[in-house]
Amino acid sequence: MNQFKGEKNLLSEKKERFSSAGFIFAAIGSSVGLGNMWKFPYITGENGGAAFFLLFIVCLVLIGLPVLLAELAIGRSGRGSAATAFVRAGGGKSWMAVGFLQVLAPFLILSFYIIVAGWTLNYAMIAFNGQLFSSSNYAGEFNSFISGPMPIVWQGIAILITACVVILGVSGGIEKFNKVLIPGLVVLLFVLMIRAVTLPGANEGVAFFLKPDFSVLTAESALVALGHAFFSLSLGMGILLTYGSYVDKKQSLGTAALAVGAGDLLYAFIAGLIIFPTTFSFGIAPDQGPSLIFIALPAAFSAMPFGAFFGGLFFVLLAIAALTSAVSLLEVPVSFAMERWNWSRKRSVWILSLVCFILSVPSAMSLGMFPELSFGGKALFDWVDFVTSNIMLPLGGLLVTIFAGYFWKGAAEAAGLKAGWFRVWLFMLRYVAPILVFLVLLHTSGIINF
Repeated sequence: MNQFKGEKNLLSEKKERFSSAGFIFAAIGSSVGLGNMWKFPYITGENGGAAFFLLFIVCLVLIGLPVLLAELAIGRSGRGSAATAFVRAGGGKSWMAVGFLQVLAPFLILSFYIIVAGWTLNYAMIAFNGQLFSSSNYAGEFNSFISGPMPIVWQGIAILITACVVILGVSGGIEKFNKVLIPGLVVLLFVLMIRAVTLPGANEGVAFFLKPDFSVLTAESALVALGHAFFSLSLGMGILLTYGSYVDKKQSLGTAALAVGAGDLLYAFIAGLIIFPTTFSFGIAPDQGPSLIFIALPAAFSAMPFGAFFGGLFFVLLAIAALTSAVSLLEVPVSFAMERWNWSRKRSVWILSLVCFILSVPSAMSLGMFPELSFGGKALFDWVDFVTSNIMLPLGGLLVTIFAGYFWKGAAEAAGLKAGWFRVWLFMLRYVAPILVFLVLLHTSGIINF
């Protein structure tokens, strides 16, 4: 395979590997993003609480982990960027198109993800200095903020921080960054959880999250749970394909997949024990959608003792989660650029970061500064989110299951599973995961509704 001019440059870079622990931290950092702290609480609130959480766990174990292992195994077998992973692992040249999809998707996601990451950085600052809690009109403050020019400044800061990490490389940048921030994230999670569950009236929120009522579940709830289990593990977006290429052959991928899944689940669990006790304690509906984080929760923090401090910690936590995922998203196209155009890591990072920032500006402006950047009743920001999250990611994940389940002759050796577990894994990839992921694709794209 010599069609990529930068193959030697990339292979030289690939000599730098994650350590075993470093890989686990980096992969958890990828999955521990805004999704579990921002999206998971409100979709759980919309779908009845504890019963939905249990359904999410089932979907994560039965579908998420098999696809996660497949992506890691393809990445380690291919030892290239996400664009060439399938071909290098033994697939035909037609599979390169799937690889390109998994490079484009994270780059487009990053172009709107850094916007929200910038919001979290801004909110962390104004929470600590008390400015956030000086007004009771939180909806007005949030709408005024996203309609002005400051989000562009903050998203520039977010992509700059991301670039500074990725430019340091795999072990010197991504691994060290996650080794520092993920333990810090865990400490913040536990501090905020203890504060939340000790609030007056918090028991009602805990019961909502942990005491299941299965009568509230619907067919749509099942697809939402499956979709979130899929997306919260960073599947279908090239990240785990890329990270897999940095994993040493001695690393057990099965153990790694279990560790990443457990980290993702623990984060979602603690996030629920932060959000729901807090919202119920202050009479806030837990199904308010994205506004729950930036409008409803500031109101709750303002009403509790030492609210500025705990509110500041909360948004620092969000910012950390956003940045660890942003680092993973940027590494995918950087790996591709080094391989495709023979660019150095430094050049790849700065050029792609600049292009990403330029692409992010119209999306940010579509939320208020220039409402003309809307089409069919949706802002450009929402369109980019919809196309990537609802179409490109499930499509990419579906194609991963088809490749690993039906076309990949080296799957048994690459996965490194014992014979019995390999048969279970292959059965899930062939007969269960493709069907369910296809249903998710139909649901998220709006083709089927309940």
